[in-house]
Amino acid sequence: MNTDDVIAIFRDAGAILEGHFILTSGLRSPIFLQKARVFMHADKTEVLCRALAERIREQFSGNIDYVVGPAIGGLIPAYETSRHLRVPAIWVERDHGEFRLKRFEIKEGARILIVEDIVTTGLSIRETVTAMLKVNAEVLGAACIIDRSAGKADVGVPLVSLAQYEVPAYPPDLMPAELAKIPPVKPGSRSAAVSR
Repeated sequence: MNTDDVIAIFRDAGAILEGHFILTSGLRSPIFLQKARVFMHADKTEVLCRALAERIREQFSGNIDYVVGPAIGGLIPAYETSRHLRVPAIWVERDHGEFRLKRFEIKEGARILIVEDIVTTGLSIRETVTAMLKVNAEVLGAACIIDRSAGKADVGVPLVSLAQYEVPAYPPDLMPAELAKIPPVKPGSRSAAVSR
């Protein structure tokens, strides 16, 4: 599976939105990848995560004890990818602003692989790495369905992706004028428009 195949699945699911979006990172973008529209379809999710599991097998040697997903975006792809890798899926979630492994105990030295949905800045993966090192896990690397940074994001560990789809993202004070004219939307929030 290549980038065109992945983007075709996102397009087919109506998951590539155009406008003015506030990303989780706080950056602004004219394109938003609404992965929830893909993940609501088990068949599309299975195709993507099976291919991601194959990519993981090609890139990482040795046994993987757990696939770890950062909540909430990484839960579905981590679970489905772990199913194809035939290993348990666990997750980290925010506790007082930091990712922690709250619901699970793992043995010291457990070999883990982080699976995320989409990487923009890599912050969620970096925070997951920190959480896993605190419980003395061995972090083999990370994988994602789409790398929006096209390999530029520093996630702190080796990263593999199914697709590299570079989409512009800007700090709020450095947006192009044509983007600034469009009312911003934070997808997933209850109100469509938010203050500039």
